[in-house]
Order: sequence, then structure tokens, then C-alpha cells
Amino acid sequence: MSSLKRELYRDPKRGKIAGVCAGLSDYFNMELWLVRILVITAVLLSGGPLFVVAYIACWFILDTKPYSESLKSDKNNEDPISVKFKVWQKGEPPRRALFDLKERLTRLDDRIQNMEKYVTSSEFTVSREINKL
Repeated sequence: MSSLKRELYRDPKRGKIAGVCAGLSDYFNMELWLVRILVITAVLLSGGPLFVVAYIACWFILDTKPYSESLKSDKNNEDPISVKFKVWQKGEPPRRALFDLKERLTRLDDRIQNMEKYVTSSEFTVSREINKL
């Protein structure tokens, strides 16, 4: 987890209308197209006016993303080797995602084998009997 403070900005460079959805996608670390679909779905299902007013309010209230931060995020998007938490975020290449998942599963398998070794050992049995006393 990162200890950096995240702030919500509009990103007009990546946005279609005002960059509100682009800012939300950066803030929540989601794909831009997914945020747009969620906003459009919310507008259609709610009847429209509430979310349209909220979008316009965000347009006027949120500051635009500073140039230095947009450069950092552009550099992060170009780096295919950086490890992502979730595969569908920021377009990780499938081979890299598969390699990362294989590593994680290997580490989990090692941990499970060590736990199984301990649980089936005589040390665990003796420890459990002592705790029962």
C-alpha cells in the first residue's frame, strides 16, 4: 500500500467532456472506459438529472490535474513491467500478468506446504495437547 496522499482532480487531457471521469479513474485506479460506463449507466438508471447535475458540479468544483502529475501518470502507463495489483487495471500485458500470478501462486503453495508440514508434525500434536491442559 502506498502512503502517498491521493487527490481528486479533473484530467481534461484524457477526458471527453471535462475530464471528470478521467479524474475519477485516476483516483480509484480503474480503467477510464469502465468509469465512463458506470457514469452513463447511473445517468440512465436514475432518470438523469441528479447525476448530470453532480457531473456539472464536479466539473466546476474539481481543480484540473497539475502538469507534473499528469507526466508521472503517463510514465506509469508506458511502463509494462511495473507490477499491478489487479490485471485489468492500467492494461498490464497478459504474459506479465500470468508470470505475476504464477509467482504469487508458487509463494502461496510454499506457505501451504509449510503449514501442512507443521500441522502433521509431532510438535503440533504435543503443543495442542499442552494447550488443552
